[in-house]
Amino acid sequence: MSRSRFGPWLERLEALGRTLEDALLVAGLGALILIGAGQILLRNVFSIGVVWADGATRLIVLWLALLGAMAASRDNRHIAINVLDRFLTYRLQRAVAVVRNSFTAAVCAALAWYAWVFVRDSREFGDTLLGDWPAWWFQIVMPVAFALIAYRYLLRAVAAIRGAA
Repeated sequence: MSRSRFGPWLERLEALGRTLEDALLVAGLGALILIGAGQILLRNVFSIGVVWADGATRLIVLWLALLGAMAASRDNRHIAINVLDRFLTYRLQRAVAVVRNSFTAAVCAALAWYAWVFVRDSREFGDTLLGDWPAWWFQIVMPVAFALIAYRYLLRAVAAIRGAA
């Protein structure tokens, strides 16, 4: 099976994923601004507040942080210290890229596994957030985000092995 057969399908899937990630980031940021501004207005002007707003704000920040990390990994825009790369030969740069990307993928895979265990246990124990909503519905972003980041860095490690840019 050649890459050309699956290329357009994978490209469409990647474009859909990119659009979904961006839409969730925009919606999350908008919700965070609306809830935060609403809480400030309600507390300062009317001396009341929405009970679930603080918990929702914390959850939205969690989602935005992980979605932002996913977007950064998607575009290879994570913080990196590459001081020595400019002094290394092309072969050594590739070797360092393989090690760096493999290590990042391994750490993110471990985080995805432990986040999955956390979410599974939360579901098993019947944890709830924002009243009576199952907590795992909101926590599922953790294993998904770390698994996707691990996958992306594993692909980068393979590309570095093959000599791709």
